[in-house]
Amino acid sequence: MKSATTSGELRAHNRVRLLRAVHDCAATRTRSQLTRDLNLARGTASVLVAGLAEDALLHEEPASGHARGRPTQVPGPHPLGPLALAADVREDAWELAACELGGRATVLEVRPHDGTPEDALASLGRAVAGHLSRRVVGVGVALAGPVRHDGLVDIAHLGWRSVDVPRLLGLGSADVPHGLGPDQVAVGNDTALAALAEARRGRLRGVRVGLHLHVDFDLGGVLVVDGRPLAGASGVGAEFGHMPLGGGDRPCACGATGCWGQEVGANALLRHVGLAYGGGRGRRQAEEVLATSREAVEAGARALGLGVAALVNAHDPEVVTLSGLGAEVWERAGEVLTESCGSALMAIRRERPPRIEAGALGWRGALLGAMESVFDAFLTPEGLERWRETRPDQGADTPESRNVTHYTL
Repeated sequence: MKSATTSGELRAHNRVRLLRAVHDCAATRTRSQLTRDLNLARGTASVLVAGLAEDALLHEEPASGHARGRPTQVPGPHPLGPLALAADVREDAWELAACELGGRATVLEVRPHDGTPEDALASLGRAVAGHLSRRVVGVGVALAGPVRHDGLVDIAHLGWRSVDVPRLLGLGSADVPHGLGPDQVAVGNDTALAALAEARRGRLRGVRVGLHLHVDFDLGGVLVVDGRPLAGASGVGAEFGHMPLGGGDRPCACGATGCWGQEVGANALLRHVGLAYGGGRGRRQAEEVLATSREAVEAGARALGLGVAALVNAHDPEVVTLSGLGAEVWERAGEVLTESCGSALMAIRRERPPRIEAGALGWRGALLGAMESVFDAFLTPEGLERWRETRPDQGADTPESRNVTHYTL
């Protein structure tokens, strides 16, 4: 954002700063704390909060546990304020949630799909359209494969090739009430978005150089520098799962041989015990193998450790975080993973190896990262001005709340 040069630009800049601070702290800090954090005058902070409340962007509640004197107020999301719709599209199902400023998410729908782009994305698009309202400022979608900047995704183990995600979602159609513009639909790789969420709300917060690995049926990884996953020139960088890091020699659906992702994840667990695998099927069986076959889990842990060592040797991260099945393998066979990793580290890396730990956000990381991508686009002077011009006057047209599950970070 360019430097403010007029009083109006400075006010717009500070509105964004204050909202961003409320969002990033999960709406837990008091007005006085935020005032100090942002180095604002008390009067300026009061005017900003009042204006944001008038615009249905913030609402203050008394701090819990406050007993004496004037109640301490905690700014948080307005009950009629902006919402981000976030979706995590896994190989066999998708999950859709509505998210408030501050990060509180309400799961709206969970639906299995048959692994084809048409069933997965068209059904998600219909669900999203049914929950659109004037409060919705954007939609973020996490997908289990590399996503180019133009929204095309390839998921090799599902046979997806150059799938046009925005087109199949169909959210810009004139037939969709409260349809969204192209700049309000953010599509990204699930690992990169999980890493973004860990950098904002999890184990990678405040870490200058981190490595995040997400394991599901396959494996994905990304380097995180100063809180941002490195996407590459076209958006498909850091496909660590398609590097020969795990010691295998099997052909991969991506066209390469010996991909690391062939040795780690649900497909590898199923293959290890002789069960059918592929096509995004067998999640329940893989979870049973994870819980019952020590040999299969340790084989995955050894392969995971070898790849981690190669990436540590190359990138020198401070912390390595694991999510999805990676966190469960770490919990069950962390010693095996650590030993495998240590044996493949350069001597200078062994002297001070990076921490390896489970991410803080579990399976919710990709979904919350999709939320962050929406609010990153919204929390700008332009985004707030558009909200002022179009915001709802009442809360009637909000996402459906029936059959939902609440969770709060």
